[in-house]
Amino acid sequence: MKIALIGASGFIGSAIRTEALARGHQVLALVSNPAKLVAEPGLTVQAVDVFDTKALTAAFAGVDLLISAFSGHKDADVAGYYRRGFDSILHAVKAAAVPRVLVVGGAASLQLPDGSRLIDSPHFPAQYRGSAEGAYYALQQLQGETALNWSYLSPAAEIFPGKKTGQFRLGKDQLVMDGAGNSRISNGDYAVAMLDEAEQPAHQNQRFTLAY
Repeated sequence: MKIALIGASGFIGSAIRTEALARGHQVLALVSNPAKLVAEPGLTVQAVDVFDTKALTAAFAGVDLLISAFSGHKDADVAGYYRRGFDSILHAVKAAAVPRVLVVGGAASLQLPDGSRLIDSPHFPAQYRGSAEGAYYALQQLQGETALNWSYLSPAAEIFPGKKTGQFRLGKDQLVMDGAGNSRISNGDYAVAMLDEAEQPAHQNQRFTLAY
């Protein structure tokens, strides 16, 4: 499978890139700074400005799948940056007729046991609110699409650098927690779940999540 990957040098994107290559897929890494990636078999690196919708559309030509690990963390207006970038990605996806789109989402819009969202908790960290709002915007845009084939994977409340174990639980719109109330996943196992969905779609036009 030829997979276009936006954000291939980032925290989650790097894990997805590694997992996709390990499974034998061809990965087209679309990044703002190609110098961050080292050439390896199966990997093509291309510099693309995510806000250049025309260039992005051209880059998507011939791909079987797009995985977007786009984030707005580097901008002062994180939520606004994310919204503008995701709008550009969505327009390019439609213009290039990309067959399927998988999106690295956020956990903040997941529901807690009382029905409220994680982002509505009084303890939600203020420094993550911008990215949380941007990620929720992306989910809402996808849910409004009628022709696009998409899936949106929300991580656990805490995602940390770690190897894959293949041992985790999946959920849909509710935050997945263990018996102690913890919600955690490694970026390695997040990548496993994302590539599992790419290879064997089970959550088409849905949000899903995972945790240990």
